[in-house]
Amino acid sequence: MIEDQNDDLTNDHNEEPKETITRITGMYKDWFLDYASYVILERAVPAIEDGFKPVQRRIMHSMKDLDDGRYNKVANIVGHTMQYHPHGDASIADAMVQIGQKDLLIDTQGNWGNILTGDRAAASRYIEARISKFGLDVVFNPKITEWQASYDGRRKEPVNLPVMFPLLLAQGGEGIAVGLSTKILPHNFIELIDASVKHLQGKRFTILPDFPTAGIADFSNYNDGNRGGKVRVRAKISQLDKNTLVINELPFGTTTSSLIDSILKANDKGKIKVKKIEDNTAAEVEILVHLPSGLSPDKTIDALYAFTSCESSISPLGCVIEDNKPLFIGVSEMLRRSTDNTVQLLKQELEIKLGELEEQWHFASLERIFIENRIYRDIEEQETWEGVITAIDKGLQPHIKHLKRAVTEDDIVRLTEIRIKRISKFDIDKAQQKIDALEEQIAEVKHHLAHLIDYTIAYFTRLKKTYGAGRERKTEIRTFDDVDATKVVIRNTKLYVNREEGFIGTSLRRNEYVCDCSDIDDIIVFTKEGKMMVTKVDSKTFIGKDIIHVAVFKKKDKRTIYNLIYRDGKKGPSYIKRFAVTSMTRDREYDLTNGNKGSVSLYFSANPNGEAEVVTINLRQAGSIKKLKWDIDFADILIKGRTSKGNLVTKYPIKRIDLKEKGVSTLKPRKIWFDDTVQRLNVDGRGELIGEFRGEDKLLIINQSGMLKTVTPEVTMHFGSDMIIMEKWVPKKPISAIYFHGEKELYYVKRFLIEQEGREESFISEHPNSQLEIVSTDWKPMAEVVFAKERGKDRKDNLEVNLEEFIDIKGISAQGNQLTKDKINQINLLDPLPHEAPEEVHADDLEVVDEKQISEATTETNSKESLNSEGESEDDDEGQTTLF
Repeated sequence: MIEDQNDDLTNDHNEEPKETITRITGMYKDWFLDYASYVILERAVPAIEDGFKPVQRRIMHSMKDLDDGRYNKVANIVGHTMQYHPHGDASIADAMVQIGQKDLLIDTQGNWGNILTGDRAAASRYIEARISKFGLDVVFNPKITEWQASYDGRRKEPVNLPVMFPLLLAQGGEGIAVGLSTKILPHNFIELIDASVKHLQGKRFTILPDFPTAGIADFSNYNDGNRGGKVRVRAKISQLDKNTLVINELPFGTTTSSLIDSILKANDKGKIKVKKIEDNTAAEVEILVHLPSGLSPDKTIDALYAFTSCESSISPLGCVIEDNKPLFIGVSEMLRRSTDNTVQLLKQELEIKLGELEEQWHFASLERIFIENRIYRDIEEQETWEGVITAIDKGLQPHIKHLKRAVTEDDIVRLTEIRIKRISKFDIDKAQQKIDALEEQIAEVKHHLAHLIDYTIAYFTRLKKTYGAGRERKTEIRTFDDVDATKVVIRNTKLYVNREEGFIGTSLRRNEYVCDCSDIDDIIVFTKEGKMMVTKVDSKTFIGKDIIHVAVFKKKDKRTIYNLIYRDGKKGPSYIKRFAVTSMTRDREYDLTNGNKGSVSLYFSANPNGEAEVVTINLRQAGSIKKLKWDIDFADILIKGRTSKGNLVTKYPIKRIDLKEKGVSTLKPRKIWFDDTVQRLNVDGRGELIGEFRGEDKLLIINQSGMLKTVTPEVTMHFGSDMIIMEKWVPKKPISAIYFHGEKELYYVKRFLIEQEGREESFISEHPNSQLEIVSTDWKPMAEVVFAKERGKDRKDNLEVNLEEFIDIKGISAQGNQLTKDKINQINLLDPLPHEAPEEVHADDLEVVDEKQISEATTETNSKESLNSEGESEDDDEGQTTLF
């Protein structure tokens, strides 16, 4: 604090005032800690006992105060809550809307907003609410509630509500306090009950989040909701037709508006290509993404996951308040504590109920003794109140030995309050029936207390039966494959090269066009000097003069093989080599020759499928050289590491090298597997082996809807849930099908070959009632027809049909032959007849090289080199040996 020490008005005005600094102490010292504690305990973090933040607890308490079974204006509830909550009405209304949108504790009426679109609720004066039946059932019981004074001391409010359900896990909770935060994800209602029952039974359980927006989620790294865990959530995207994608479910934490905005931004940045977006969302999500013609829907789906909010990561953090202190625990422990707390609350309820029943039994017994033995007549001659009490007490003594507690003065006072009319109409049998009924209830409550765990399990079972309808899991649990952004990004930037000067880039529009690329691609470049470099796409980058090859670099690509013949030094011998480039350090120059000055590339080719061509070597006429021309087949050269010296071609000067014959692949067919868990193809050996595929081989896909297509297998492909057949396509292998013709209401059999590869076609009639019964790709399929029993007739015996003999192979559009006129109950596909399929013959069935051999050959070269986003690696220049 600065104080002016020059207060004398008579002082010289030119004299500067003196200043002193006073340090702030006292109450200011603890203000920040007090504020932080208040925000943590009273605003942002829910309590573990009932799962409520203070504002939520006060809202529910106020709604109970106002509850009469009818709807109340939210504005009225908010105003009532302000008696307990020392904050503004806006914060209370927002908190109440959030509770209402979770559709668990509050019955809502009016426009409460939309979690799918992000639309806000109407003003609180226009919407209404009341406590739901579930809320009344599990949240309130004033007899077992601990009370405290409200903030102004005028009223009583609950310390915690006696919630007998894992409410915090069902609703989820999120809050940012001072110095800490919490993010508890919502879980499935039914699964929480099942897990609580398992805990009570001593069994192990696992609970995973379930989001109201549905979608798909990968919980592999959920970590039980603890700090450090991660959940990946995705929108559910499917292909409506070849140019349209439809989004039907959202990832948690997004809305249709934010999702569409992220797609439009990715489109503006050139990451994806979108023609138009339609938002048809109403009660359910429907976003139509229209694609330009010629664009792959499968690739676009992956691009949406990679570059938009269609996929996002959520980091859960289980933080709650226990005994006025923050506690970090996982969701499993939260459930255990909630379930154990429910057991104790139910025990308290039963004990209170037992006490009440015993009191009722006690007074009912006293009342019967009092009336049946006419003790009320003993007070007629008493003149004082004390005398009346004494007379009744004396009259009761011979009859109260069976009572469970002593008779008090309050009991006697209650007896004196019995009206004469009731005494005159007293029915001993009815009184005894009432006492017997109370005794049965007491016995039942004591039984529940003795078997408390069984009683709690029955309680949870009742909750599930009563309130579980319509609360099935919405979010699909799946394991995700990582999307490689470089494989799905739209390449809408053009790459150019100035070969002579040695520049590449996207701004060199006057120079030679190379290919389309994206700003996240890596580019591999080879120069005539036998140098190689990988660099990021940029507007202009200098590589080195005399560029001979430029292409987009694919990391870990074992199938692209480079064929090279180079001269070692100015006058040295020439060598031939084949190699793959699977990993590199960005922006580092690599020498593919032997490293001598003056080395030069004489022949170079890049082969995407390991092709090996035949070249003709032409020597210069010098001295006594007899053989000036001969052929070399690259197929005779082993694929090794890029640092290998290579095989000697000749020690004489080479005049030129001519391509004599284009090569075929020397690589083995690629094995492709289908992983049913993630519904994706892969080459890593996960899932079921589909087959070995060469470059021209196709994949056959048949859906239950009667649609089929042949496609080139790619790991980015997506598959519909109605896919029933996926296998390697054999063009000459017929497809057999039995289908129900919707228009004619008869079953037909057809066999056909696919006439146009790559085209999606329907092979059943287009009538809406048409339905595919069975389909087979066996050479000699067999089917069993089970006939329906017709009234007044015996059931026909099952019929076995050899489909190969039943009908010849016809066109895919043919209707087929009628199976039978009789009514059919069921058609089953049987084991096919034995058949030896013709052997497939390929032009490239040569001596082939396995990709594993390529990997082993490049191990020494690449084991310590890895291309990463920063362009860094632990590269060891030592120990590079010649492999030939």
